[in-house]
Amino acid sequence: MHLAYDDILRVWEEADELPELADAWLWDHLMPLAGPPGGAVLEGWTLLAALAARTSRLGLGLLVTSNRLRAPAHLGKIATTVDAISHGRLIMGLGVGGTQQPEGPNPAVAEYAAYGLSLPRPGEGLARLTETITILRRMWTEETFDHDGPFTVLRGTRNGPGPVRPGGPPLLLGGWGDRTLRVVAEHADIWNVPGPPHNSTDWIAGRARVLDAHCAAIGRDPAEIIRSAQIIVDYADPAASRAHVRALVAAGVRHIVLALPRPYPPRAARWLVDEIVDPVRQSVA
Repeated sequence: MHLAYDDILRVWEEADELPELADAWLWDHLMPLAGPPGGAVLEGWTLLAALAARTSRLGLGLLVTSNRLRAPAHLGKIATTVDAISHGRLIMGLGVGGTQQPEGPNPAVAEYAAYGLSLPRPGEGLARLTETITILRRMWTEETFDHDGPFTVLRGTRNGPGPVRPGGPPLLLGGWGDRTLRVVAEHADIWNVPGPPHNSTDWIAGRARVLDAHCAAIGRDPAEIIRSAQIIVDYADPAASRAHVRALVAAGVRHIVLALPRPYPPRAARWLVDEIVDPVRQSVA
């Protein structure tokens, strides 16, 4: 939010030249969540397609796609198109999206109302997410299919060209609730928890134990699911950011997203490598 396309492109193109950085991410909001309410926000999947065409190495995706914003099969077509543009570099990040909350502030209310969308109850949101995962998997593995679900009916669905990788892109699911973690255990290749306040090592460790229990209940090895977390780096205090990353690594997190505050400084991706990535790798090797 509050960033121009050229600023984002500059950082992504620089990051694409740095092998120490594995992938790059966008978000999936239609209006700013902070700062001036009329500020710039570029639509996530459209922007991702543009950046996929301007990069050649980075894995890429949305952290995470809101399942509420697009119909499931339409989302599958969009994602497959970006996968084709990127020559198979897409990571399919997906989450429930906005849901009704019984109490406390809910930033999704204004955003969804502005775009004519309703907020489902949490149970419905999770059921919709599960249905979307089913549809995506079928779009990426079957030539044609019908689907009769609780929220979506499809007839003669085809998705050509299919994804570059057999079986489709890796699936990253974001969330932390007990019922969401059951879906993660059943379907995800990567489990992501968001930034503050949910990225403390104690909190992640507690949620990871819930995920492990769900995996045990269905007979899945929890080690098959990569643990992922996001931190916001501090330009003024890289030592604190390094300490946070080391703590996450010690807690079993193997995929760490380093979010850059705006405005982006010159050579922001190089700064990440020099100040965060390389020092941490040297200390935990």
